[in-house]
Formats: sequence, structure tokens, C-alpha cells
Amino acid sequence: MIKITFPDGSVREYEQGVTGLQIAESISPALARNVLACGVNGETVELNRPINEDAKIELYKWEDEEGKHAFWHTSAHLLAEALQELYPGIQFGFGPAIENGFFYDVMPKEGDVIKESDFEKIEKKMKELASKDEPVVRKEISKADALNEFKADGQEYKCEHIEQDLADGEITTYTQGNFTDLCKGPHIMSTGAIKAIKITSVAGAFWRGDAKREQMTRIYGISFPKKKMLDEYLVMLEEAKKRDHRKIGKEMELFMFSERVGKGLPIWLPAGTELRLRLQDMLRRIQKRYGYQEVITPHIGSKNLYVTSGHYAHYGKDSFQPIHTPEEDEEYMLKPMNCPHHCEVFAWKPRSYRDLPLRIAEFGTVYRYEKSGELHGLTRVRSFTQDDAHIFCRPDQVKAEFLNVMDIIHTVFSIFNFTDFEAQISLRDPNDREKYIGSDEVWAESEQAIIDACKEKGLNAKIEYGEAAFYGPKLDFMVKDAIGRRWQLGTIQVDYNLPERFKLEYTADDNTKKTPVMIHRAPFGSLERFTAVLIEHTSGHFPLWLTPNQVAILPISEKYNDYAAKVVKYFDTVGVRATIDDRNEKIGRKIRDNEMKRIPYMVVVGEKEQADGSVAVRKQGQGDQGSMSMEDFAKKVNDEVVEQLKAIN
Repeated sequence: MIKITFPDGSVREYEQGVTGLQIAESISPALARNVLACGVNGETVELNRPINEDAKIELYKWEDEEGKHAFWHTSAHLLAEALQELYPGIQFGFGPAIENGFFYDVMPKEGDVIKESDFEKIEKKMKELASKDEPVVRKEISKADALNEFKADGQEYKCEHIEQDLADGEITTYTQGNFTDLCKGPHIMSTGAIKAIKITSVAGAFWRGDAKREQMTRIYGISFPKKKMLDEYLVMLEEAKKRDHRKIGKEMELFMFSERVGKGLPIWLPAGTELRLRLQDMLRRIQKRYGYQEVITPHIGSKNLYVTSGHYAHYGKDSFQPIHTPEEDEEYMLKPMNCPHHCEVFAWKPRSYRDLPLRIAEFGTVYRYEKSGELHGLTRVRSFTQDDAHIFCRPDQVKAEFLNVMDIIHTVFSIFNFTDFEAQISLRDPNDREKYIGSDEVWAESEQAIIDACKEKGLNAKIEYGEAAFYGPKLDFMVKDAIGRRWQLGTIQVDYNLPERFKLEYTADDNTKKTPVMIHRAPFGSLERFTAVLIEHTSGHFPLWLTPNQVAILPISEKYNDYAAKVVKYFDTVGVRATIDDRNEKIGRKIRDNEMKRIPYMVVVGEKEQADGSVAVRKQGQGDQGSMSMEDFAKKVNDEVVEQLKAIN
């Protein structure tokens, strides 16, 4: 008999070789019908995989990310099986599950082109194959046999993958119907659970992501266990198109990109700059309460700085290449991270235990080389500004500082009405410790500090193995926006390693030299990504305190432009941000255009308003609000702002 421990801590005994499905059946028939995969000692596996020793188990349904991942992974194989039948001679690259669905990179034989008009045909074939409820069969295979099998099928990309990436004794294949793929899994047990399928797009993708290699065809899709789920997803996609931050950002004149400036390098326009500066000012006011000191560091640094920190070894491929100066052997890099610079700030002068915690903050712009095909508006760029801070503290201060940062992040979320969020504790992969720097003891201590802080806050954080930064574990916050999409925003990381690499020290109360602990934190993550998420969450209808222009003043005709100028001047003196639309257009056109710019209030001014010093108020999305004096309206706007900012005042 073996002991199986469940997430609630309860333990049951089962026969050796029991499967996840059998365990689910022993609990309830309903659970067995709905479970898709299981976690065994932190590894997600198929439900029919035998368990031969004592283990901790989790049973994953559709509601769990692990369940969706297994479902979509099998759907990717189903897509490949359909393509194999529809396009004989097609070559296969990689086909993973992704955050929303799956894709497969393929190379059709010469003369075959897969385009959008083929989607319906592919979907139909996938549904036909899924209806056969084919079992997904896992097989361990030697490297030699794998090469022979895929060579016989003419799969050149698979053979290259086997030869270059896979070790003998660690190779597995998965087969359903007539399709076999190299794969580590996990999968659902059979294809019959896949009831609803949508091919969403087709794009080009270089083999292995290498622009020097051949371009393959990448086919994206999504699938669900029920048609109703697909219908709801398609409605959400339509709503997402309306909320696209690239479209709204252009309409509101917030930011732009220029091919001459360079791909992935955003330019903040005047309205966007005002918005960004207010975000910074908001966080500065919160940070000040917690004792942060702000610094400004250069946009470049010596290559040796990032060699010392470990960023060059771990992020070198994702950084811009070193800049060579006329001096021999002198190399600089565009700054990929702010933390090495802040380590140097700490090391600038001797530090005592009385100086700690030292909280250093910076709105620091960093640069990462993202492939051009992966750039996407403000969410994936090559230049972005982090709301970065690093706290240097004594080991006994880590928990309190971590809790304070959690409070800051919760304050930020409450201001923007991000009420639906999840927390994820990212720990190192226990099976691949070479990816990380630092001793086992240091990692155990820092991981436990995060777990304890979450417990104290009553935060039910999910633990993910293998998602830690190379220098330490972290706590990430996943926010759900207004239409249910998940975004990773705030992050906190505990780091015992960088202080050691930079030989940082402080004098302890016993006059010995000690190494501080470093906490990395960014409530926004980056100003670019946060702004994109905020645009899509609010559909561009920002809170009144944040929006670049709070009021648009619309004179009915040119005769009232002077009165409009008087109104805007008064608003300026009392802190209300206003702009005049004095174009020679009809008032209906002005109202429509300013609605499109998402300006919260519009005030119409004409003969009556000029005569009695009033404004006719319209509210975004609500229409006419009646007439008010300039003074009363300005007070209304400012009172609304004060109410919104209670959390930081």
C-alpha cells in the first residue's frame, strides 16, 4: 500500500500502481468525469500514469490552469493530426499549449499554403477526429529508435530536435490515432473531451525563433469541453478588440511608435505623458509614507557590472549587444535591469545596522531585445520603465518589509479597482537547480519568508515551481480585468544572492560585518504594461484623477470662444484640467469626437452660459447633466478626485 496526501492534508492509502483517475473515482463519480490531469509531487501527469510510491496529489479540472494546459496540449496534437491528414507531406516543428489555447509550427510541402479561408476545413477535421475519442498513449523510447521513427516519417525538424536537444533515456512520444509526436506531456487521456474548437489565426514563425532559419507557418487555436464556453470566449474576443490598447491609445493620442525611431520603442505623446507622470506621482506619494528614497541611474552600464550581477550570463541573449567604445576592451550595455545600479548605491558608503532597512526607488528605464515578431503595443516592448525599488535589510527585517510591500501593492490595486486578483509564489525547480545561483540554505530561507508573509496576510497564494528568478523566489500578482483576462502586474522578490555577488555589507550591532538581504519590488511592473492593462480594463475611461483631460469645453460657435477661454483659465486656477475644442464644427460633431477621446466631462458654452457665467454639463456615457456655475462644477470635479484618492491621501 502507498499513502496519498491530498491538498487539505488528509491521507488515504491505495494499492501501489494506482492512477489519478482511480483516485478520483474513489472520491466521487462526478469528480472522475470532470478531472483532466493530476499533480503528483508537483509534476503534472496524465490520469492513467501509475503512482508507485507515497505521493502528494492534486486533481485538476478545467477550472485549474494545469487542467486547461493538459487539455490544450492535447488539442495542439489534435490540430497536428488533422493537418497531417489534410496536407500530406507536412513537416512539424513545435506545438505547445499557451496561456489561451495552443499553436503548432508547421512547414507545408512546396505548393501548399495554409490561410484563413482554410480554418473551417481544419476545424471540421479536428472535430471529426475528436469524435473518435482516440486514446492518447505515452511511450518511452530510445534516442536511436526515435530518430529512426521520425526519419521514416520524413520529419526533418523532429530529427534535428532529437539530435540537438534530447538525451537518451529521457525521450517520450504520445500517439493518438495515426499521429505520433515527440512530447514530455502532460495530456488528457483521450481526445473525446474536446467538444468545441476554433482556429483563431495564422502567422509566420522562424524555426527555433532564429531569424536566420526558415520561416514556418504558425497556426493558433483554442478549444473547450463545451460549446457554450467557446461561444462565451468568442464574445469576449469581440469585446477585447474594442478594448485593444493600441486602438484606444491612438484615439486618445496617448502614445505612438515610429519605424525611424525603432521597433518596440514607445514614444509618449503629451496626453500620455501627463497620464504617466500622474501614475508616478501617485506611487511616489505612497512610497514616501514607507520611507523610500528616490535615485536616478544611467541608461547604460559597464558590461562588467552585469557580469558581476549574473544578468549577462542569464539575460545576455535578451539584451542588446555590448557597446564598444574607442578605448580598448571597454564595453558598455544598455541597462537591462536597475538592481545592479542600486547595489552600487548601497556600496557607495559604509552602512550600519542602524541604516537598515534602506529603501531605494527609481522609475528606471531598461532595455531588452525582444524579437520583432513578439512585440505588441505597450505590453511587449524593447524599452520600458519599471517602478523599481530595492530594499536592503537585515534578515530579521525581511518579513516586515515584505508585508509592507504587499500593503503598497494592495493600495495600488484598490485605487484602480483591481478587485479580482490571484497571488502566485514562484519557487525554483527542484529538479533543475543549475538554473539558479545561491546555496540551498539561502533558497530555503527566502522561499519560506514569502510563504510565511502570505499566510500572515491571509493571502491564498498558489505555488508554482520553476518560475522563480535565477537569483531568488518571488510573489507575483495576477489581476483579472473587466472581461476576465489575467495579467501579471505587481511583483516582489527576495534575493540573498545579489548582495553576496556585489560583496555588500553592513556593520551589525556586535560590530561584525554582515551581508544584507535584498528585496526587489515593482507594484506596476512597468509603466508601459500597466498603462496597457489599465486602458483595456477601463476601455480608456480612466479615473477622473488620472485622465489627461478631465473636461472638454465646447463653444457652440466661434462667437463664444472668448468665454470658453475664460472658463478654461478659471478651471486652471482651481486645478481642473480642461481643453477647448474650438474647431469650426457643429456641436453634435464636437460631442461625438470628444466622447471618442473618453474625456469624462464636456461643458457646452453658448449665449445663455456666457450671460450667467455657467456651463452646460455633459458626462461621458450619461449625456446631459444640466447647467451649473463654473465654481460649482469645478468643486464637483475636485470633490470627485478627492474621493477617488482617499487611499493615498
